[in-house]
Amino acid sequence: MEGDWKKHLEQIDDSLFRINRHGPMNTDAMLVADSNHLAANSDDRSPSQLVNTASLPGIVGEAWAMADWHYGYGFPIGGVVATDIDWGDQGGVISPGGVGFDINCGVRLCSTNLDIDQISDLAGLAKKLSNRIPAGASGKGGVNLQTRELQDILERGANATADMGLGHFEDLENIESNGFLEGENRVLSQRAMSRGSKSLGTLGSGNHFLELQVVEQIFDEEAAKAFGLRVGQVCAMIHTGSRGLGHQVCSEHVAKIESNYRELSGQWYCSEWDINLPDRQLAAAPFYSREGQSYFEAMQAAGNFAFANRSALTQNLRDNFARHLGNDDAEINVVYDVCHNIAKVENHVVHGVSCNCCVHRKGATRALSGNHSELSEKFQGIGQPVLIPGDMGTASWVMAGPRKSSNIAFSSSCHGAGRKLSRTAARKSIDGNELIESLKQKGIHVHARTPNILSEEAPEAYKDVDEVIRLTSQAGLAREVARLVPIAVIKG
Repeated sequence: MEGDWKKHLEQIDDSLFRINRHGPMNTDAMLVADSNHLAANSDDRSPSQLVNTASLPGIVGEAWAMADWHYGYGFPIGGVVATDIDWGDQGGVISPGGVGFDINCGVRLCSTNLDIDQISDLAGLAKKLSNRIPAGASGKGGVNLQTRELQDILERGANATADMGLGHFEDLENIESNGFLEGENRVLSQRAMSRGSKSLGTLGSGNHFLELQVVEQIFDEEAAKAFGLRVGQVCAMIHTGSRGLGHQVCSEHVAKIESNYRELSGQWYCSEWDINLPDRQLAAAPFYSREGQSYFEAMQAAGNFAFANRSALTQNLRDNFARHLGNDDAEINVVYDVCHNIAKVENHVVHGVSCNCCVHRKGATRALSGNHSELSEKFQGIGQPVLIPGDMGTASWVMAGPRKSSNIAFSSSCHGAGRKLSRTAARKSIDGNELIESLKQKGIHVHARTPNILSEEAPEAYKDVDEVIRLTSQAGLAREVARLVPIAVIKG
């Protein structure tokens, strides 16, 4: 029953609540929140979704909701769930709903060597970027790819765009997984390929953006130095994903896997795999089943497209800065690039036992420790950069994973502020034109295709990002490094 979780709620400390295992749950669930945060955001639906995820076959550890948790498809956004791929005959399950429709939606932060007073005509630069950075629901303005070029991107990710001159090879070490997700079968549907053939290098719409920011405050000098950040520095944050290609991949595999389930006594049952779930949107397949592997391979390919997409946008940004300045003095470098809608096979120690896990992160980002082998040498002893966009009227944050040893949430952290109002509610209560004017008065130049999108993405529609950061830090998932404030925003 929705809301029943409250009877099993236990406060662990000032930043964590536990929902103890009950009903069909196979494990406990953890909410990153304090009492005020929980009271302000507890609409029953998101925690109930979290409870549902704890019933997935093969789940290990706890089901987690980061501090930016809110309602999503099947899984709550901000959800982290790991399954043991060596569990049972075909492994614990993989669920498309645990990744989301925008596969490898993620964030890239780029630094410049400029201070704000070194950029002449900021308003002109913002307008130029708006005119030349393709944004909006369509793929208009993107790179037209031949089939072989698109296939190369699906197979090699950001490596392929670097070969195409749409990115720098030195960027790769500053991208999660070096901008490349391994796989063997990169065959996508013709519809998915068609949607990807013209959308490379495009932002998309909704909450996606390109934002110029200034580093306002540093909280960890050592980490900031390793990340190449300093107070007063102009940076650029890019938030986008795999566009229509990824959405098509998810839609097709959701439909395929969900078709195996039938409603039975208020639950959803798959006779082929003997799986019983409380919500059809959780529909999952054993990791090593035909359907599970088909989805995982397609997801990896779409993830590679997203890495390539952010690389192409970065090159567009570099080119336009050079045009505006009349030279290459901006020296735009990639600080880091993180996924926040992905499932990855990782090794974790769970209750003292080593586990090969399929870690679903839906609206959550990795926060690897400073002694993790995957990180480049410059992050050793520091921790992985963790990028947390706010909204266009408030701050974004750079955090860092633990200096050593994994955090207790499968090396995961929050990914943003988290919605407080639904898109419909935001459109009804917030005037987009008034919002543009209020942001302008704050010195923030905003360019968007439609006022409705601005209403949906207004600061009032989101949780307080500073509160989300505080809770994340108190829970020991990541630590504060730098706070950045917006000066120009480009949206679809």
